[in-house]
Amino acid sequence: MNTERSNIAGEKVPSPAEPSRDCPLCPRLVAYRRENQELYPDWFNGPAPSFGDKDARLLVVGLAPGRKGANRTGRPFTGDYAGTLLYDTLIKFGFATGKFEARPDDSLKLIGSAVTNAVRCAPPGNKPETSEENSCRPFLTNRIEAFPNLKAIVTLGDVSRRNVLKALGLKASAGIPGHGSEFQAGRYRVFNSYHCSRLNTNTGRLTTPMFEDLFARVKAYIDAAD
Repeated sequence: MNTERSNIAGEKVPSPAEPSRDCPLCPRLVAYRRENQELYPDWFNGPAPSFGDKDARLLVVGLAPGRKGANRTGRPFTGDYAGTLLYDTLIKFGFATGKFEARPDDSLKLIGSAVTNAVRCAPPGNKPETSEENSCRPFLTNRIEAFPNLKAIVTLGDVSRRNVLKALGLKASAGIPGHGSEFQAGRYRVFNSYHCSRLNTNTGRLTTPMFEDLFARVKAYIDAAD
């Protein structure tokens, strides 16, 4: 599976919005990537490219690829549990069609939406360092700016929220934290959610109704804005 992929706009990587396949910016993440390449040469093992519709009105931003998720499959939120809740919810609210089967060759297609991560390479322990967030942030900024019709951004987790604000040239403290909060950030409406990880859903910190309620508000906002 260790092959080149085009980014969300069908451009060949690298581009201003997508890191190169062998991006060298973060030494610790490069070392971890090479370690996984040695152990699992058939995995994607690289910066996970954004996924979705180039005319997206909604962008969902996660933190970073999971080692056995997007780092393995090459598609955000694909291969681990978090993608099940995310993509089933996007399908329910008309932001996707097809069926999510946790592999990049399934029938899932995003409609008017896109998914990316604040940090594009899998970090050890699922925890990127601040310097790695800073190094990767220009890709997030450029990715956001590349969507001409973007209206709303959903952040999954507080680290995602802070990175989105910084990517928009705002202070990390500018937005209201906490699940279910929303605020205006320049020309975009930002909606915050707890991350849809198995840890959060298994402990009840995030339930399916909580997640769906947030996306119902997102859809209502986008529909009203059109």
